[in-house]
Parts: sequence; structure tokens; C-alpha cells
Amino acid sequence: MCGRFVKKSSKEELRKRFGFDDSLGGVMLEPRYNIAPSQEHPVLILNQDRRLLRMMKWGLVPHWSRDTKIGYKMINARSEGIEEKPSFSGPLKKRRCLVIADGFYEWYKPDKKTKIPYYFSLKSGEPFAFAGLWDLWEKGDEPLYTFTIITTSPNELMEPVHNRMPVILSESDEARWLDPEIVGPERLLPLLKPYNAEEMECFKVSTIVNSPKNDVPECLIPAN
Repeated sequence: MCGRFVKKSSKEELRKRFGFDDSLGGVMLEPRYNIAPSQEHPVLILNQDRRLLRMMKWGLVPHWSRDTKIGYKMINARSEGIEEKPSFSGPLKKRRCLVIADGFYEWYKPDKKTKIPYYFSLKSGEPFAFAGLWDLWEKGDEPLYTFTIITTSPNELMEPVHNRMPVILSESDEARWLDPEIVGPERLLPLLKPYNAEEMECFKVSTIVNSPKNDVPECLIPAN
């Protein structure tokens, strides 16, 4: 799964990497070191051939849901069979997004009482994008935009820590993931695969990341 992630690159670095249009402004991209479910985060969508950032809440609320509580259970979407699941099949066809990140956390649990946090990122140090889905819920007083992060089986680096990992798209696959002309799962599902472990690295970090209240650079200090 993916339950916490980091976005620390500057707005200029992200604009250079992802080529989004910021002419409308209004989206803040301050560093975040412990992004948690139910919090808002800017995700990248394609609108009339323009890459735009939109603030969305983490935890997908399908447009047909009666209320928003379902979002707490929908922070992740398993890639296996995603095209057949009512909550995800619609967004997979027409509401795909890039969830921008610099890294993510996962917890190794050697026993029922112990949780050891690890930080995973690219060896290059560059930001990347998770494959995400989004939806719009309009049954409340205001429109609610939400997103989920797709997960897949672990690569060799992740496997000793956890049995799932978020789908990290290669830069060359990002345009296909966003392309609104592509709706068939036969062209999309092959993208939902484990990232190349040789291009990633990980290390233990402090248990201060266990609390989402701690959104500070110290979350990334390597632990013994």
C-alpha cells in the first residue's frame, strides 16, 4: 500500500520536470515531508491538452457515493482487476492523474508490536509521479475533488519491507497515462507494474513519521 509520501521539490523544479501550466496560479507547492490520507495535495491532470495542477483530497470518493466517508477506505486502488471495480473503472477510463512525489514511506513489521519506517525514493533524487485516479463528488455544499494512488506487487527493493508498493510511472509513460484518447484497459494496465528496483533506494528513518502531525524535514533523517 501507500499511506504516506513526501513532496519536497520546489515549484520551479516540478514545473521543469512535469511541464504543467501555472498561468492560473493559486496552487501552493510548499515542501511536505509526511503527507497523509484525508489531506489535500496538488495532483496533475490534463485539461484541453494543458497539464494543470488541482488541489484534491487524498481518499477517493466516487461521484455516486451517498457520503464522503468511503474516502477513508479508498486511499489506494489495487491494480489487479482495477478495470472491473465500480469505484475505479470509470476513473480509469477518463479521470487519470499524476500524483507528484519525491518519495514515500513504508513500515516493516517484524512482529505485531513493532513498526520500522523506511523511506523510498529514486537514486537520482528526482521527483516522480504515482499513477492516480480522481473523481468529483457534487452532493455536498461544495464540489469535492478526491484522488487515490494505485498499488501493485513489490519490486526486489520493496519486497523485504512490504508486499505492496505504489505504481511509479516512468517519465516516458506519463503522457500515455494522462492521454484522454486512451480508454482501453489493454493499453493502460501494462503501465501498472513495479518500478525498476535498480533505480530506487531506501533507508530507515525516525519513528516520528508514525504521526502525521510531524510534517518536518527531520522525518527524512536516516535512523540507525
